[in-house]
Amino acid sequence: MVRRGIAGMIRRYRNWKVAGEASDGQEAVEKARVLRPDLVILDITMPRMDGLVATRVIREEVPECRILVLTMHDSGQMARRILEAGARGYVLKSDLAAHLVRGIEEVSAGKLFLTPRVSELVVKGFLGGSSRWLEPPTKREIEIIRHLALGETNREVSSGLGISVRTVETHRARIMLKLGARSIADLVHYAIANRIVFPGANGTRAPALE
Repeated sequence: MVRRGIAGMIRRYRNWKVAGEASDGQEAVEKARVLRPDLVILDITMPRMDGLVATRVIREEVPECRILVLTMHDSGQMARRILEAGARGYVLKSDLAAHLVRGIEEVSAGKLFLTPRVSELVVKGFLGGSSRWLEPPTKREIEIIRHLALGETNREVSSGLGISVRTVETHRARIMLKLGARSIADLVHYAIANRIVFPGANGTRAPALE
């Protein structure tokens, strides 16, 4: 019923098309391989393969596909797991009516989308977590953190900043070491907590560096 409601909502928009529907995680992966959609909306709780595993598989096999996850789990830990899996949007089922359309727009545009409540959970998780940021990043590193937190690949960061992919990889490794970060999700947490990106109901935006 939820899936049909979401599909009906999407079909009301002229520029959007529902390429396919799936009743479980395995079917979602199989259809993503064949249909290669621009965006996949996944539920975390699905039979045969849960949304986290499906997200990882789709991101690996259809890397151009962006993923928006729906869940009833209102927790910072779940937000972290979803971001680590490679999803770029996180919408609570209780927020579907208010935020799903905006989430689809922002994730389709290559941005990170977290609803205000989820953003708050992520920041609280960062502030209350055990991670200790060892050394503040440089201006150039902040620029790269911003691009990575918005979901860009190393190649996309390279193209956007006019530097080589190897240089991006070097900066990324140095950033992870300097901040004590273990994953892109840690970088997203850092970026949100330090106002490098601003996810929420109005989409993700990043301030110009001074």
